Amino acid sequence: MKSESTAIDMPESSSAAKGKAPLMAVSRAAKGGYRRGIAIFDFVLRLGAIVTSLAAAAAMGTSDETLPFFTQFFQFQASYDDLPTFQFFVIAMAIVAGYLVLSLPFSIVAIVRPQVAGPRLLLLILDTVALTLNTAAGAAAAAIVYLAHNGNSKTNWLAICNQYGDFCQKVSGAVVASMITVAIFVFLIVLSAFALRGH
Repeated sequence: MKSESTAIDMPESSSAAKGKAPLMAVSRAAKGGYRRGIAIFDFVLRLGAIVTSLAAAAAMGTSDETLPFFTQFFQFQASYDDLPTFQFFVIAMAIVAGYLVLSLPFSIVAIVRPQVAGPRLLLLILDTVALTLNTAAGAAAAAIVYLAHNGNSKTNWLAICNQYGDFCQKVSGAVVASMITVAIFVFLIVLSAFALRGH
């Protein structure tokens, strides 16, 4: 005689089903805390970028030096508005600083509601645009500052920093501050990418 075996499917007990729900809740809570931590760090970085971008614009905008000697027809003076590149730098850094201030509410929303991807995606796109503008302004100004320090003998451009020391010190500091802002923007974009990865 052949014995027949019958397979009986037992439904999952309610206690086992209940055991999975807390695990999923803990996982979601941990992911939310991870995103909230990124959002808080993002907010702090934005405050730092506001300071550096405003410092860059202010340092360049106040760079003005007049030499203590002059002739009957000439007065030796150096100012940022003598060069269109430096004017572009001041305008660009002011725009970047204004954008960073306006981005703070979106960063706060990302802290309060870290699971929402919309504000984070918007910040990622606008940060990339601001980074492009900041990099263009800083690189253009850096080229002029290099010529001011070293000159170019092939084109008969003389180095002026030996005479206009205070002017060169201010514009050099402005360029350094703008490059620090560039580095902060890179960190902000990377943070946004990490925060969006789990959505």
